[in-house]
Amino acid sequence: MNIRIVSDSASDIFAFDGVNYASVPLKIITSEKQYVDNADLDVFGMTEDLKKYKGESKSSCPNVAEWNEAFQGCDAVFCVTITRNLSGSYNSATLAVRDFIEEDPSRKGYVIDTLTAGPECALIVDKLAALIAEGKSFEEIKKEIIEYKNKTHLVFCLESLRNLANNGRINPAIAKLTGVLGIRMVGKASLEGTLEVVSKIRGSEKAVVETYLKMKEHGYRGQRVRIHHCKSLANAEKLRDIIVDNYPAADVSIHTTGALCSFYAEEGGYLVGYEGSPKELK
Repeated sequence: MNIRIVSDSASDIFAFDGVNYASVPLKIITSEKQYVDNADLDVFGMTEDLKKYKGESKSSCPNVAEWNEAFQGCDAVFCVTITRNLSGSYNSATLAVRDFIEEDPSRKGYVIDTLTAGPECALIVDKLAALIAEGKSFEEIKKEIIEYKNKTHLVFCLESLRNLANNGRINPAIAKLTGVLGIRMVGKASLEGTLEVVSKIRGSEKAVVETYLKMKEHGYRGQRVRIHHCKSLANAEKLRDIIVDNYPAADVSIHTTGALCSFYAEEGGYLVGYEGSPKELK
């Protein structure tokens, strides 16, 4: 069976060597310009534009037709979407999979509401790719990815919450505190797929340590980690070094955020996806 992984661009993965993979872009929209979240976009150029822009900006999810186009030429699809509590991407993908199967009942499709964003989505994409490479059946992969998703987590550290607050993703009162006297917000993806601020920390070095401590609280003991950053490489490297100092064999990789995650993380922000304890046991 020709199985394809199709992820929206909230995973920050735009290509995947050796795997049947497609990325469906979200978009960042202002009154002056539309930024399509794909591999061709100058993301840092976008962040500079948005720093100067004083009007309203928002994100837009892929539509059903865009998902359907990404399905063409395969027999089965696993869709990986940003949490439905931040975007309509999951709903669009679900409708697209319904159409895909109605066109040919021999096809298979499954939509994964990750209940998260960025590097935690990427971990799920990576796991799907590994399961497909092992030659597992569609149903075996579906069962294992549901189990795996229950053991992945997201923690983030942001210097600004302006775009999250302006788009109704987080409390505006909390957002006003960021950037004041060097305060950083450390947060997590909740069980319901919302973003929650859990700590207010003054100074970037203390915030990196707090990020690591939050990982430990949720069962991190040397498992796999992906760090995605928006112009925050130094902090990403500090966090990686703390992890590796404590767990020398840990698989930790650092990546840059795409447009959607950069829009919400903003300059200086980073997101951490990691494997830990089962979520219901946190």
